[in-house]
Amino acid sequence: MATISVREVAAEAGVSVGTVSNVLNRPDKVSAGTVSRVQAAIELLGFVRNDAARQLRAGRSRSIGLVVLDVGNPFFTDLARGAEDRAAQAGLTVLLGNSDETAERESAYLDLFEEQRVHGVLISPLGDSGEQLKRLRRRGTPTVLVDRQTEDRSFSSVAVDDVFGGHLAASHLIETGRTRLAFVGGPHSIRQVTDRLEGARAAVAEHAGVTLEAIDTCSLSVLEGRAIGEALLARPAEDRPDAIFAANDLLALGVLQALSMLGDLRVPQEIALIGYDDIAFASAAVVPLSSIRQPSALIGSTAVELLLREADGGENFEPEQIVFQPELVVRASTAARD
Repeated sequence: MATISVREVAAEAGVSVGTVSNVLNRPDKVSAGTVSRVQAAIELLGFVRNDAARQLRAGRSRSIGLVVLDVGNPFFTDLARGAEDRAAQAGLTVLLGNSDETAERESAYLDLFEEQRVHGVLISPLGDSGEQLKRLRRRGTPTVLVDRQTEDRSFSSVAVDDVFGGHLAASHLIETGRTRLAFVGGPHSIRQVTDRLEGARAAVAEHAGVTLEAIDTCSLSVLEGRAIGEALLARPAEDRPDAIFAANDLLALGVLQALSMLGDLRVPQEIALIGYDDIAFASAAVVPLSSIRQPSALIGSTAVELLLREADGGENFEPEQIVFQPELVVRASTAARD
């Protein structure tokens, strides 16, 4: 079907193209009778305005680009919901891109959002995206990092203190009497993983006789967690950890699944388990999962707020860094030994 143009609407209504434009964009400048005629012509012809083209002519669209590490992780789903709610209040929409923990996909989404001249970009970067993000900034696109802190403070960011969160998780395991800890997570190109491991190592260093083994994973998924659980079951009993700190809840749930379904290692009697993010599924697990809670929706909404401030501030805008403190949520998976 051929696209109906503004010119055809004008001809049908018997008015000028400029009058149709005023009805679409500034109806208060047009008489009620003319508005009615133009609206009747629009309905009759089936005209749909090309709002994207209009926004691009104005220099910037009414969309925000959001790039997350894994859209399958409920943490990022909740973060996106928080961003979407705040964006809607400002008359903006959110375009979601899933990098899938892949640098190439992350770069492709940034290129796409740049081409679309989005109102701004929110990103949870996989690794070093500095040059590409600086290019966006130079071209006038506000950019905010989410779930990530900046070292040089050149970008606004909203994050959680993951070093403290890692310390909190490991300290809790130690307080329950565990001494052979394992950290499960990766890849280490994800800053959040390295920060959580750093915090765990610091907590272990504060207690004599406590050890920490780092077990790398290729991703932060349930399948990776299940594979780690299976590998632990294959070890001799004396070579297993008595507590696991997983870098996120999906990994922890995968480990729990393997231990519960494939072996006879009881959680928490023989091995304690704690995750990170406190997603909704954590409390509903077969053994309710202890976790480090992040305010996911608040991170998303705050990131949009910073982006709006940067868009309004122009060249005079000073980047802001907001860091939330995580919370320990204790459930059955880390119950103290009798």
